[in-house]
Amino acid sequence: MASPDQDLAPVLDKDGVRLTVDDALATVTLTNPAKRNAQSPALWRALAEAGRVLPGSVRVVVLRGEGKSFSAGLDRQMFTPEGIPGEPTFTELARRDDAGLDASIAEYQEGFTWWRRNDIVSIAAVQGHAIGAGFQLALACDLRVVADDVQFAMRETALGIVPDLTGTHPLVGLVGYARALEICATGRFVHAEEAVSTGLANLAVPAGELDGAARDLASALLAAPRDAVVETKALLRGASGRTYDEQRAAERQAQARRLRDLAGVGE
Repeated sequence: MASPDQDLAPVLDKDGVRLTVDDALATVTLTNPAKRNAQSPALWRALAEAGRVLPGSVRVVVLRGEGKSFSAGLDRQMFTPEGIPGEPTFTELARRDDAGLDASIAEYQEGFTWWRRNDIVSIAAVQGHAIGAGFQLALACDLRVVADDVQFAMRETALGIVPDLTGTHPLVGLVGYARALEICATGRFVHAEEAVSTGLANLAVPAGELDGAARDLASALLAAPRDAVVETKALLRGASGRTYDEQRAAERQAQARRLRDLAGVGE
């Protein structure tokens, strides 16, 4: 897949992650197609840094992967006794006390948490394999556009571990508990048709049209006033944790803010 941001000077370009910004639209690209964009702690730190340096002008972020696969999951070198040079091995992590192990996993998760911030809308453009950590990175985004060759799978349980990169909460929210359990426990593939029919993906297109479809969706999102989108996203994100009456009250409060802002009337 050709990169739609290749002519822009990168804001960040390190450890398999490139961030470019074109006014209100940012693109985060995984840039190691030779390894099918396999993930490592260095990549997760780079993803977290991309979120920190994102300019305030950005309203929509598109996440994509170069090559035939979005991300095939964890770098398999992490599973070897030697691990990745400069990074703790799984054995070393396991030997840390509870607080130390919890802090390490929390640091890894930071690369997955900023995509749902209320001030942006994030779109994952996913082709080919999105396995394990790759699946969870796609789930970290608000929306997913997929190629017709997409293959989602949560393979952690087959490796004797659990999905711990923030993917379980959005997966249950999108497809429900029973289907989420079945997907995770079996590790089976979820293809494009099922992804769209279950709500896991918003849209499926031929692989050659994926970048264009993501850009079209980004343009549609940018057409609406920013503050209205921010307020609407906050309302929808919080809806599952509120009662019906609490949500009604939240709607009234949000609308009052918008009307006063539009009318130039202070609180």
